[in-house]
Amino acid sequence: MSRAVLPRTDDPQAGFTLIEVLIALAVVGVCIVAIGSVMSTNLRGVRSLEQHVELMQAARNVMATGIPPRAELAPGVLSGELNGRRWQIDIGPLGGAGVVPDADVAWIPQLVKIHVQTPSGGALDLQTVRLMHRPGP
Repeated sequence: MSRAVLPRTDDPQAGFTLIEVLIALAVVGVCIVAIGSVMSTNLRGVRSLEQHVELMQAARNVMATGIPPRAELAPGVLSGELNGRRWQIDIGPLGGAGVVPDADVAWIPQLVKIHVQTPSGGALDLQTVRLMHRPGP
């Protein structure tokens, strides 16, 4: 009968110890958690960017369709809804009033404030200046 020869445990080629395996698993676990954290942060950033782009497109549509033509532009507040997004336009004088009483000009600047809000709660405020016909005497 021959006896099987067992490998020597003090040989450097004997394999990994239990401690080495546990340390390797811990390192792999930390790496997986770090990758998951980066992916989660990236996903939140993408969602935020998509919401911002959506709001900018809605504001552009409001500027194109909600602001009256120059001939009909008048101070006041306009509001409405476009594709499920609420918007409000506030038209008023630029600065202190922007009108010199005795000046011979046909146009006066008006500050146009645009507020767009999505159903999810995201909001965007824009300001622009439009010229308005000076009211007659």
